[in-house]
Amino acid sequence: MDTTEFGPSQLGTRAHWDHVYEREARFTAQGFSRFGEDSVEKMVDWTLENVPAASGPQILEIGSGNGTLLFALRDAGYAASHLTGLDYSSDAVKLARLIAPTRNGEEIAFHVCDFLRDSPPFTTGRPDASGSWDLLLDKGTYDAIALGEKDELGRSPQAAYPAQASRLLKEGGYFLITSCNFTEEELKASFIRPETNFEFHSRVKHPSISFGGKTGNVYTTVAFKKIS
Repeated sequence: MDTTEFGPSQLGTRAHWDHVYEREARFTAQGFSRFGEDSVEKMVDWTLENVPAASGPQILEIGSGNGTLLFALRDAGYAASHLTGLDYSSDAVKLARLIAPTRNGEEIAFHVCDFLRDSPPFTTGRPDASGSWDLLLDKGTYDAIALGEKDELGRSPQAAYPAQASRLLKEGGYFLITSCNFTEEELKASFIRPETNFEFHSRVKHPSISFGGKTGNVYTTVAFKKIS
């Protein structure tokens, strides 16, 4: 999908997500994945294969929401003290912290942070400088950012995302992203640039669907590696 087609949407606002997670907190203390459990499982499987828990990786999720993906990684054997989630919605962070004790994830750090504007806050035992993360995760956040208000030059806020992701990732680290709005080729075009030092690493297969004589995937999941 050509990103120039996207106009501002409620889905790209902080107020929308605050409302979503505030409402979810009133009705559940478990959380759920808006992309479905299958997408979470596939991201966990990719991580287990490429960034094994035994290596003690520092993992940062951008737009962690209710924490579903990080809790799944904790269940898969990753150290909770090495998992960090960021979300610009304070209600999302409140919900993730509420769920954490029920998922053996008390040590997972959840912070209110605007990824595009703020430097992530760090706590003891986690990276204390830019470029220290082994793995960055995104499950739908890039999609939401693409729906944000454009600036006076007509640029979407997503334009700043690739360079910011690269800045936080260590050399040799990975960036794994799942999107429902962008194809693999569009994600490659956005993230593989001279200023990011990203190269395509691998893709995750999702079930395909057919509609109107065309076949495609509901989700796209690709991984990039930061090279020197």
